[in-house]
Amino acid sequence: MNAPIRMTTTDAPATDFVRRHVGPSPRDIDVMVEAVGARSLDALIADVIPASIGDKRPPALGAALSETAALARLREIAAKNQVFVSLIGQGYHGTVLPAVIQRNVLENPAWYTAYTPYQPEISQGRLEALMNFQTLVTDLTGLPIANASLLDEATAAAEAMALAKRSAGAKATAFFVDAAVHPQTLAVLKTRAEPLGLSIVTGAPERDLDPAAVFGVLVQYPDTYGAVRDFRGLVDRVHAAKGLVAFAADPLALTLLVPPGELGADIAIGSMQRFGVPMGYGGPHAAYMAVRKGLERTMPGRLVGLSVDARGNPAYRLALQTREQHIRREKATSNICTAQVLLAVISSMYAVYHGPEGLTEIARRVHRHAAVLAAGLRALGFTPPSAPVFDTVTVPVGSRQSEILEKARAEKINLRAIPAGAFGDAPAIGISVDETTDEAVVEAVWRAFGGTLRYDEMAGEADVRLPAGLVRTSAFLTHPVFHRYRSETEMLRYLRKLSDRDLALDRAMIPLGSCTMKLNATAEMIPITWPEFSDIHPFAPAEQAQGYKVLLDELEKMLAALTGYDAVSLQPNAGSQGEFAGLLAIRAYHASRGEPHRTVCLIPSSAHGTNPASAAMAGMQVVVVACDRDGNVDLSDLEAKATQHGDKLACAMITYPSTHGVFEEHIREMCEIVHAHGGQVYLDGANLNAQVGLSRPGAYGADVSHINLHKTFCIPHGGGGPGMGPIGVKAHLAPFLPGHPALDGGTTPVGAVSAAPYGSASILPISYTYVLMMGDAGLKRATEVAILSANYIARRLGPHYPVLYKNHNGRVAHECIVDPRALKETTGVTVDDIAKRLIDYGFHAPTVSFPVAGTLMIEPTESESKHELDRFIDAMIAIRQEIAAVAAGRLTIEQSPLRHAPHTVHDLADDAWDRAYTRSEAVFPAGVSRTDKYFAAVNRVDHVHGDRNLICSCPPIEAYAG
Repeated sequence: MNAPIRMTTTDAPATDFVRRHVGPSPRDIDVMVEAVGARSLDALIADVIPASIGDKRPPALGAALSETAALARLREIAAKNQVFVSLIGQGYHGTVLPAVIQRNVLENPAWYTAYTPYQPEISQGRLEALMNFQTLVTDLTGLPIANASLLDEATAAAEAMALAKRSAGAKATAFFVDAAVHPQTLAVLKTRAEPLGLSIVTGAPERDLDPAAVFGVLVQYPDTYGAVRDFRGLVDRVHAAKGLVAFAADPLALTLLVPPGELGADIAIGSMQRFGVPMGYGGPHAAYMAVRKGLERTMPGRLVGLSVDARGNPAYRLALQTREQHIRREKATSNICTAQVLLAVISSMYAVYHGPEGLTEIARRVHRHAAVLAAGLRALGFTPPSAPVFDTVTVPVGSRQSEILEKARAEKINLRAIPAGAFGDAPAIGISVDETTDEAVVEAVWRAFGGTLRYDEMAGEADVRLPAGLVRTSAFLTHPVFHRYRSETEMLRYLRKLSDRDLALDRAMIPLGSCTMKLNATAEMIPITWPEFSDIHPFAPAEQAQGYKVLLDELEKMLAALTGYDAVSLQPNAGSQGEFAGLLAIRAYHASRGEPHRTVCLIPSSAHGTNPASAAMAGMQVVVVACDRDGNVDLSDLEAKATQHGDKLACAMITYPSTHGVFEEHIREMCEIVHAHGGQVYLDGANLNAQVGLSRPGAYGADVSHINLHKTFCIPHGGGGPGMGPIGVKAHLAPFLPGHPALDGGTTPVGAVSAAPYGSASILPISYTYVLMMGDAGLKRATEVAILSANYIARRLGPHYPVLYKNHNGRVAHECIVDPRALKETTGVTVDDIAKRLIDYGFHAPTVSFPVAGTLMIEPTESESKHELDRFIDAMIAIRQEIAAVAAGRLTIEQSPLRHAPHTVHDLADDAWDRAYTRSEAVFPAGVSRTDKYFAAVNRVDHVHGDRNLICSCPPIEAYAG
């Protein structure tokens, strides 16, 4: 199943990319090895990796390809795909990404290499773009609060179901789903409902809904077959029974239709894909969620809010951060701790560029094409519904379905095959027109149905109308940001202005522990915008996606070879979804053996916060296992808990290397203890960057792992998304990998976890290309240097800050935790003071207060040069000297630049400067270049003010006065 993949190349030098990816030069590596007190790099790795898990067998991927050869290979693969006009619909549509946005957002490392905006002072550009996104969503939906995006429409629907359950007054455990929702949405809802003890009821709301028997309802607006229905009566009936109503709404249609909020909806969800984001064989695309007042504090995902900075000026930040899953853990209502930020930014900028008039014009053109299409089908003797539609025409065709579909494919057009019973008694065909549809496409569809009509002749016959009671009259996108940037010149400058307010990898090292902010090489990124990858519909016929099949099959084999697993699923479109899918596989495995009572999940106290949240979503009971004073899992407590729960033990979730940044010596024993009690081992793959080429989880006892492709395998973080979280499993769990109705008709033991069969497929070429260009030796070297760099930082910072956890050899793994807590006790300096002061030195902060409150977790990755590592270390040492000045009484913490950091141009320009340090010390601390200085856009942000005064859509222009 997982035969080795051989890579060969005759071009030279094939190792050039490895040299470009790995930051330190061979000479630098020698110096760093000497600095950490090791005899050699191999000796250091032996000090770090337990001998019991070391795996010296190469993964047999072969030699590295050069960038040129790798891109040529990707061209060969892409050429196997066929780009047809896809009118399949189901929430995926052709769209036009304005070139100014493609070049300056999607292809711009200032946007795609940024991290989640936890540090708001250096994220004001992204946060403003996300505030635009939230405003776009609230305006279109007519609901007052929107989050900053979710993963896809189907998972957003599942989050809406969970939100309805915890917020509704109704005590029922059934959720009603309109039979006319998109099929993939229904599939994911079923997957998510069953572990929580919820049931899904489907049918026609008008006929089959008993409001007293459900806690909530989901309807599609317009529905998957095109109908535009008035749900006001349904909403009233559900509300009377204390239930909640969620609308899955097409955002483009909402420019013409009465918004869900005006129809009484409590929740609106959907996909923003058709706002400029290519289909990409399924993703990534930003989903949205908007809610009525009162639901915002239980809404999943991230929420951008407006607060003030230390000067009282407006400043954006993430609001209500206590909902983050690292904090709520098993009490979390969702395991979503990411978003689709890069895609949300693209969609928001699409709306900024077009404005309300442009969006409305696009919608009207789409609607007109649908009306003319329907008129032509009637003229040809077919009977599409007489009710008005927005963009989708569904027509019964009976026994002619295959014939018409084949004729359409001969025209290079894909239509949707709808089985008998789904839309009436006869087989039908669905046709969804979109922004890219023109008159020629409509005429080609008519030819597939057997006619030779001309568009202009049929236009006069079209019934271009929407239901009178559902025509939108309310204004939307009235904020100036949606009216200012209409010329390309203005748009270009706006995008540049926002990116200049942020700090991304294109400016400096981002030393975040557990997040692996490494090089996202340009050569890896190039293929994702090729039409052969970006313009394929996820439900296109398999023969049109043969290139994707080659890429997906080979990537699965690569990942299996690198991790020691037997099978891989690429469907989960985030690490959180990978965790959930892995736990579902374990759950289904136990059930298949007649042991559904195994529901206890053991999780060390040091685990990532998504672990207990995922376990709770999978219907498992979380039992916490203690860690010892060295940060290792307490083996005796693990044994005791496994014994205590006996035949109820489902699994243990172990992060390895540990979240504390250490390879625990007894990982094999941990696996053996769990297995001895009948459980499975879920090994969290977040820290896989410390293992590739050196050890394999599947070889030392783990049964399943998720693989963060946006960490170890170079998919960029994109400001907090996109991401991918495939799972690898041992052979006995392979039958329980996620299924999908588009692939298996819904017959697999575990259903879909993402809307598309292969998740966010269009970004998988990034990881594939990375592996091609690294080869066996390069992947191993990258891991070795990641470990070396972490130990180099730990050794150099050790005399200035305590390093919290090390192994028995005094080594850390790929990250280290520095502990300034004692300094707070003696000087009042907080971990936030250090984090904000680092901004003045031109750095993003390390991970703050995770996994240990009051500490900093640092992960340098293999991509940072020794020069950049030294610059960061020197900045940390200089900050320690500033702390020493406070300790010596030369100034108080309140007088110190630490407490006032970050310093901005406002500080530099102050007419009166009465602080105890100079302007130069404030903005140009030791080692900072005056010519290349990065200035934060705002001073320190007041989070408390923001949560007390929640503003989550674009503020009125008066807020910016002065």
